[in-house]
Amino acid sequence: MIAIDTNVLIYACDRSDPRRQKIALDLVDEATDGVLLWQVACEFLAASRKLAKNGFTAQDAWNRLSEFMDVFPLIPPNAEILKGARTLHLRYGVSFWDSLILSSCTQANVETLYSEDVPGHASLPGLRVINPFDINRPDSTGRTED
Repeated sequence: MIAIDTNVLIYACDRSDPRRQKIALDLVDEATDGVLLWQVACEFLAASRKLAKNGFTAQDAWNRLSEFMDVFPLIPPNAEILKGARTLHLRYGVSFWDSLILSSCTQANVETLYSEDVPGHASLPGLRVINPFDINRPDSTGRTED
């Protein structure tokens, strides 16, 4: 199972960076087993204001969120997610917001989180964090982009 972080969903809507937009849209389109984390949904709506200069409105953001929710089931917050986030934050020094995302992934049995912004946590048991925009990342055929 996969999850896609806020930054990837923002790039899916950002026409100013066609390369990243294509990568983000491909991730969403090709996902067959994924979830939408509550925090990511909320962050998407808040962060989408950055796209206003390109004509992306609040209504557009709500419409896109609805489309994402048609593809990915929404994972609501719960006490276990907060307890897991507490451990990641206090014991391992993960930022509070990243710890919520990582804990949500753990609770939802997510195996791969696609994110540009969650550095250094790829070693969490059972969870890989992949930056889909890393040009040195192998694609599904094992090749890297040139």
